[in-house]
Amino acid sequence: MTLTILPFLVAVWALLLTPGPTNILLAVSGMRSGFVSSLRLLPAELGAYLLVVTPLSLVGPELASVSPVLPRILKLAAALWVLHLAIRLWRDRAAQLSARQVSVRDVFVTTLLNPKGIIIGLVLLPASATGGLYAVYLASFAFSVVAVGSFWMASGASAGFGGRGGGTRVQQYVSRLAALWLGVVSVGLTAGAISG
Repeated sequence: MTLTILPFLVAVWALLLTPGPTNILLAVSGMRSGFVSSLRLLPAELGAYLLVVTPLSLVGPELASVSPVLPRILKLAAALWVLHLAIRLWRDRAAQLSARQVSVRDVFVTTLLNPKGIIIGLVLLPASATGGLYAVYLASFAFSVVAVGSFWMASGASAGFGGRGGGTRVQQYVSRLAALWLGVVSVGLTAGAISG
């Protein structure tokens, strides 16, 4: 079992650690509110990932063959949501940075539309694993989501001096960079949806 789950974990961690819309939100929350206050976002992230990954791993291949346009629609929806987040981050004023919090809803919807969930559900999580082995893969994935999410929040808290207001310029700079990165992600998702 160890030999078969190790490549899965390496692939999942590599994918989850990649900067993306959910990770950016977690880092911004850590920066603005601090690590401990941001912990409330982890259940939303985990719940959204499990809502996407579990059904896709079990019935995804059949669903994709029945409706080939569905992945394009999901990519376009994700692109629009990420663009919305990018615009919101860009419009933040320095005075608002320590006051405004990333909401549970923001993290839940962003993670629900995150292409990483689709990749993990359709490609990485082996639905063919029988009985308890599938549960082990799913539990390993859940642990990975919580660990990586905590890493991004801690990174944000370090950049923003724990959300205590001491790093307002740093927070503004990081928020602008995050907004630009989310804009790039949105363009990439749109291009992917159009090209097929």
